[in-house]
Amino acid sequence: MLVTVGAFRNQIFFENLMKKELKDKHFLGKPVYSGGTKSMQNFLRDNKVYPKEALDLGIEGTVSIRYTIDYKGKVIQVKILSGIGHGCDEEAERIVRLLKFEVPKTRKIKVQYQKTVHIHFRKPEQIEIIQNIQYTISKPGDKKTSKNAKPSYTYQIQW
Repeated sequence: MLVTVGAFRNQIFFENLMKKELKDKHFLGKPVYSGGTKSMQNFLRDNKVYPKEALDLGIEGTVSIRYTIDYKGKVIQVKILSGIGHGCDEEAERIVRLLKFEVPKTRKIKVQYQKTVHIHFRKPEQIEIIQNIQYTISKPGDKKTSKNAKPSYTYQIQW
């Protein structure tokens, strides 16, 4: 009986040695924008306001920004690596400061992360707006309508 118990213990020890634990490749995880990179690009595009000065001068280009994320996932520092001026740099900095990231557990270490993003400024396409509004009001006493007709309204709006 003792031999069997000892063999059983050795078997458990051997099985535990054979099992490999899955470990993270990195000691500290990197911050991730909730929704992924596509969601972040959509956020930057939707919140970007083309500066009036750059629009008037026809300025286009790309602003490269390096930003620092603290251990809470908030952007705390922004540095413009290459800019195009005319208000585009300031606008790019403004929308990068709006970003919030999800930071994985950092094992009680307060770590700051740096990332780089490129924000493209392209002139928006101009859409020609044609406004044409017509309306007609007819009353029962008009010559055009019959005697028993109710008042009618007609609206035609084209954009």
